[in-house]
Formats: sequence, C-alpha cells, structure tokens
Amino acid sequence: MRKVVVIGSGPAGYTAAIYAARANLSPLQITGFASGGQLMLTTLVENYPGFVEGIMGPELMETMQKQAERFGTEMIAEDVTSVDFSKRPFRVTAGDTTLESHAVIIATGATAKLLGL
Repeated sequence: MRKVVVIGSGPAGYTAAIYAARANLSPLQITGFASGGQLMLTTLVENYPGFVEGIMGPELMETMQKQAERFGTEMIAEDVTSVDFSKRPFRVTAGDTTLESHAVIIATGATAKLLGL
C-alpha cells in the first residue's frame, strides 16, 4: 500500500514527486520508459525560473530527477498499462506489478505530433 503514486516524469511529475516526498508521503513515481517528457527533445530552455542563461532540456530533467531522488522518491521505469479508480484503494498496474495507493497523481503531459517534414 502506497500513500502516493505519481504517474509521469515530465516537469509536473517530478514537481509532484518532490513536494510529496518533502511532505514525508514516500511517493512512488512511475516514470515510464521515455522519462523526462517533451523537455528531453528540447534544446535551450530560457523561460524556466532560476536559470539566467537558460538550461538544456535534458539537463533540467536530470536535475529534477536527482532532486526527487534526494528527497526519497522511489522510481519505477515502466509504462502504466491500467488503472482502477472505481474503488479505494486505487490500483495502478505497470508491467507485471500492481500497486495500491491512497492517492494517484496523473502528470502524463502531452506528446508532440511531428509533421515529419
């Protein structure tokens, strides 16, 4: 049984994991196989606070991951295959593992649809 499960590993997912970990909720973050979100495809990020000269997208995501780990977030690199929110505790299945949790934070973000030109 988990207090909090975070689904997603973009900026919102890592932020949720950091805040949950700092609140002593021992979060489990399911990062998926393609962790880091769209910022992994981004070069220079100049509109994120705290980086006067900007920061590369992958570097920013690595920094967020390390910060979440520093506060005790446990991470699983699996894709979520199903969820059951019909009753409590909630159930989340990732790979061969089914987890039960009091709360689930969904921070799956978006996927760019590239034109391929």
